[in-house]
Amino acid sequence: MSGSSRTALNRRDLLRAASGVVAGSAWSRLSWADGRPPVTRPRATSGDTAVEPDWQERLTLTVGPTQADLVGSNDKVIQAGVDYVARLGGGTVQVLPGTYRMRNAVHLTSGIRVLGSGTDSVLIKESSIETKLAADSDWYDQEITLDDAKGFRVGDGVCLQTENPHHGGRDVLKRTLVARSRNRFKLSRALRKNFWVDKAPTVSTLFPLLTAEEATDIVIENITLDGNRANNAHLDGNHAGCIWMQDCSRIMIRGVTARNYNGDGMSWQICHDTIVVDCHCRDNAGLGAHPGSGSQRPIVRGNRLERNSIGLFFCWGVQYGLAEKNTIRDNAKFGVSIGHRDNENLIRDNEITHSGEAGVVFRPERGKGFTARGNLLERNRIIDSGGEDGIGIDVQGVTESNTIARNEIRETRGPAKRIGIRLGTETRDIKLIDNKIEGVAVPVSDLRKS
Repeated sequence: MSGSSRTALNRRDLLRAASGVVAGSAWSRLSWADGRPPVTRPRATSGDTAVEPDWQERLTLTVGPTQADLVGSNDKVIQAGVDYVARLGGGTVQVLPGTYRMRNAVHLTSGIRVLGSGTDSVLIKESSIETKLAADSDWYDQEITLDDAKGFRVGDGVCLQTENPHHGGRDVLKRTLVARSRNRFKLSRALRKNFWVDKAPTVSTLFPLLTAEEATDIVIENITLDGNRANNAHLDGNHAGCIWMQDCSRIMIRGVTARNYNGDGMSWQICHDTIVVDCHCRDNAGLGAHPGSGSQRPIVRGNRLERNSIGLFFCWGVQYGLAEKNTIRDNAKFGVSIGHRDNENLIRDNEITHSGEAGVVFRPERGKGFTARGNLLERNRIIDSGGEDGIGIDVQGVTESNTIARNEIRETRGPAKRIGIRLGTETRDIKLIDNKIEGVAVPVSDLRKS
């Protein structure tokens, strides 16, 4: 399936994605690569997950404050809907208008579609609280003892953090409190790390709002997620966000507002064929949209990424991705950041304006072999980047073998010390083709020649 055809998904495609048969539908229209005949009359067959009929209707279950299949206004009612639909093989959980107070993440599974009512369906994170651990817990333990248990409840999602006693690094784990006796709590899973009081371990009620791990064919559509940033501690996009996913495939996120998280708006780690379209990621302390480490073939199209730290962040090893027709504005550091082995991506037709430091940055990373290569940055409008010494496109470190073509880089505030494109001293084979640069002091600063 080509990149262009992936982005032209209609409502029927979304329903297919929700039912977990996107791949199966594609197979049913094609001949097998090894010469077997095409599947022309698919049937539901036990154990056959590659090919299934294109069912016209699947289960839809409503959740909401009133007059719903499941009545409630918190994470528990949404999770109950997800679990019920998952037990029957997948379908849609329709979140009716209302404000849902979240004390834990909703954990999604394969074949689930979460459908909201736009700005009328709001999932808002409750304020976070934090305390120290009062007793040692070893890696095989499944309980913790809190110094002050006030405000903690059974069912809460929590984040445990500590200095690793063996190498001094930081260990971060997410769990759910499932039982208690006074200030002792049982966890949903064992720790698998040592949490010893001499390393100042803490527990806090931090979690993503919607999350999934090791799942496929999930749709999140037309819903508002609010991280309540002013009343929550920070947790970065390696662990949380309004949406946070790990080791997933074929994820569709469409028409979602992800706002006010003290971390990322949307983060997907080692997730393949993730499609994010027509979404609004705004006012998050971290990254707006975060294709995470190892994520292959992401599509980020037609979104608004506003007032985050960085609008669009390509993490480590993000490859064969497409970012196009996004509005990326007023982000504190960079509009787009790309770096560590982020290869063969296409970034085109985006409007990147009023970035705090640079419109687009190619990160220096660790050195040769670690930087981004084979990427095409094309037909973007990059306007008013940084302060008086701001840069439209900043290519740093030993970055090599990328093409920057037919972009419009413009400064409307006066030239000052501003630069259109800067090529670092060690950059190599950066092709500049027909870029239009106006209003800056230096159109192209090629430090390789200095």
